Amino acid sequence: MIPAILRAAAETYGDKPAYVEGGRTLTFAELLERVRELARRYVAHGLAPGERVVVWGPNSIEWAVAALATTYAGGTLVPANSRYTGHEVADLIDRTGATTVLVADGFLGRSQIAELRAASDIVSVRALGLLPQLSLDHRGEERQVREVDPAEVEARADAVTPDDVADILFTSGTTGRAKGAMSAHRQTIGVARAWAELGGVDAEDRYLVVNPFFHSFGYKIGIVVGLLTGATLYPVATFDVTATMRLIQDERITLFPGAPTLYQSILAAPDRGDFDLSSLRLAVTGAAVVPVVLIERMRDELRIDHVVTAFGMTEAVVVTMCREGDSAEVVATTCGRAIPGMETRIDAPEGEAGELLVRGDYVMLGYLDDPAATAEAIDEDGWLHTGDVGTLDEHGNLQITDRLKDMYISGGFNVYPAEIEQTLMRMDGVQDVAVVGVPDERLGEVGKAYVVVSTSSTTEVSADQVIAFAKERLANFKVPRVVETVESLPRNLSGKVLKTELRGLDTSSLVPRDRSR
Repeated sequence: MIPAILRAAAETYGDKPAYVEGGRTLTFAELLERVRELARRYVAHGLAPGERVVVWGPNSIEWAVAALATTYAGGTLVPANSRYTGHEVADLIDRTGATTVLVADGFLGRSQIAELRAASDIVSVRALGLLPQLSLDHRGEERQVREVDPAEVEARADAVTPDDVADILFTSGTTGRAKGAMSAHRQTIGVARAWAELGGVDAEDRYLVVNPFFHSFGYKIGIVVGLLTGATLYPVATFDVTATMRLIQDERITLFPGAPTLYQSILAAPDRGDFDLSSLRLAVTGAAVVPVVLIERMRDELRIDHVVTAFGMTEAVVVTMCREGDSAEVVATTCGRAIPGMETRIDAPEGEAGELLVRGDYVMLGYLDDPAATAEAIDEDGWLHTGDVGTLDEHGNLQITDRLKDMYISGGFNVYPAEIEQTLMRMDGVQDVAVVGVPDERLGEVGKAYVVVSTSSTTEVSADQVIAFAKERLANFKVPRVVETVESLPRNLSGKVLKTELRGLDTSSLVPRDRSR
């Protein structure tokens, strides 16, 4: 259980730094005390065992304390994307019935509290507060709290069981409706332990966490890995290439997992030669197709000893991972082999590509309040149908060759076109819309929206207006970067948009082909 591994970390590592952020350092012993105090305040404001707590903010010491205090008080953590709008977070609150929400107000110059209140009256919320303080209110009014003895909080932590739901992380499917993947404490801890063991993480490591805490890679493979290994975490709220290189140099960072775009930014930085990055020993990347040359440059130019790729998803966190000693070709062209506790299968005749199925200890318990979607995703034999098409070589290395779903990856974030399409369809003058991912040198892929304007509408629909409409309602990584007006969308006889044709058009226009061959 997460409270148990937190206590064990405090006892084992004591005065060793658990977090370093800016000029602040928090030891493992201090982390436990901060968590206990916040958990006491949760309980004082009425949090009951099993109730959900939404944490909305960027990577910070306060985010980690809020998340760990949630489980210490017997609650269930619901992370919210730091780039979400108030409308999107209000939806998470409604879906989960969260009774407590902690917000990092002012991030990126926004007023998240104001957005949230404008988007919803959050009637289910008893406590709405700020990070780092729990300055709580109740529907805008002061709320009377009770005194809570520390022993009551410890009893809450003692009562947490391995099968209790630790967290609900939201993902999206092809329908665009967000789905909450539920994981038990044993799963969240188990997958973190497996990843840490394969990476050889230990208490001497200094772990730069750019992966967002609201994502499983930042939370489970960041915060929880730190507790299990004693590694010191350096949370980063926003990525700045020069600041990151300076931090790696000054703090002698050893672990730096992230999306390929992070490493590409460092390799392309004109001032890279001004910094000593030789302390890096482990980089784990994925989330997009990784060029072989990138892996080679990470090893040769950045001098990272151990560069590996992996495959995971919210519903299973980590499924496959490369191992130390794998060639650059294997690392770049495959996602490695199944980690201990997991198994993979391709739903096709041997040697052919087919849908990837995964099964094992870390497959989610199911989707929140959606037994139909759970049954569709996980079959009677326990195989999770990923929606990705791939192959397995003779060594069990996985190669993803296509997607059954329309999801694309922009700057390391999964983007689901159906959600964007449903949003844009609410815009006056838009009759039809389809969104696809198109290549982008910096972000890997970005969204392109094909918009059909209603002939009966008197409302003007320009590309700038479509983008502005999306920016008001969607996180920035979901906002299409390109908008093209078309007379109609290509569809099959059943009415489904032929996105393969749209992608083909983009590919041919962005990457010229030599048709003489």
